[in-house]
Amino acid sequence: MNTHYGRFGGQYVAETLMAPLKELEAAYESARNDSAFRREFEEILRDYVGRESPITYARRLSEHLGGAKILLKREDLNHTGAHKVNNTIGQALLARRMGKRRLIAETGAGMHGVATATVAALFGMPCEVYMGAIDVERQSPNVERMRMLGAKVHAVTEGSATLKDAMNEALRDWVANCDDTFYVIGTVAGPAPYPQMVRDFQSVIGVEARRQCLEKYGRLPDEAIACVGGGSNAMGLFAGFIDDPAVKLVGVEAGGKGLASGEHAASINGGRIGVLHGAKTMLLQTGDGNIIDTYSVSAGLDYPGVGPEHCYLHDTGRAEYSVINDDEAIAAFDALCRFEGIIPALESSHALAEAIKRAPTLPKDALLLVNLSGRGDKDMENVRRYKESKSQSL
Repeated sequence: MNTHYGRFGGQYVAETLMAPLKELEAAYESARNDSAFRREFEEILRDYVGRESPITYARRLSEHLGGAKILLKREDLNHTGAHKVNNTIGQALLARRMGKRRLIAETGAGMHGVATATVAALFGMPCEVYMGAIDVERQSPNVERMRMLGAKVHAVTEGSATLKDAMNEALRDWVANCDDTFYVIGTVAGPAPYPQMVRDFQSVIGVEARRQCLEKYGRLPDEAIACVGGGSNAMGLFAGFIDDPAVKLVGVEAGGKGLASGEHAASINGGRIGVLHGAKTMLLQTGDGNIIDTYSVSAGLDYPGVGPEHCYLHDTGRAEYSVINDDEAIAAFDALCRFEGIIPALESSHALAEAIKRAPTLPKDALLLVNLSGRGDKDMENVRRYKESKSQSL
């Protein structure tokens, strides 16, 4: 099992968490080699989540741009509306296997919180979700969904009151209650074995997409593009193509108001090496090592670090990481709505915006595969407010 990715990763945690992590590592190693565990995971993905998710050719948008074909991997069609449920089902099965009776989670945009609350209801387990107070306000539809599903939602007011602070509170809960509690981390960040475990559960995205591209187009895509906050949807997509050097892997970070402004969440493009939430990674920090408050129009990308495997892929040059700002993401959101009748999550809109930039520069037979990681129902009010504020500032 991978605990490090080059110079990144590891287990930089308090001594009180080492025993729970070792217990988790042993349990996951056993589960991933158990055909019955894998079979149950796959059955629930098929019969409950509705996998496999299709690939959709964004025909009108592609023709409008006049270049490469843009293909969408439709994780927005999953039960709960995003890729997050792939991972929460896997971790809930593992929690049950370990005899843990309670699930906790952190969430930013709320989709991971909804997915955790969903599987807690499915398996009959109590669930508590930590969410930054700012995100509670801007993602209120998802807060209501979590509560409807039976979860208790804690609004975290410390620090920047966003995803980083929610994760801090969830870790404190786990330290105090690790005997009966399973912490369902929502991304490929945190201490080992979480980065590999979440990647493995999300790899269904890339495995499906690779096969689907070969079946529909007779070849692999030229580029696989996904947004990156912590980076689970991107690692899920990349997992299907990482051994295919002809496929360019492109991660897209949240540029907020621009790198030069300092108000962004681009940890790879704007950060330095440090330790956050139990792993060595690239993160946004001051010269003294204090975490810098992040900003993005997208709550799910508003995180000051990134998964260690992404840092490694950047280091080795296997993947490239670009930056999309708020205005570009909102424009891409609008474009997919108007040209294709699909309302994307603001997170996914960052990846789509990168594809929109690249498509006109490429030949018409080129294939750009975008992971549409979630749907945008949750973002409607946030988009409205953003547009209003922009119009008032003109």
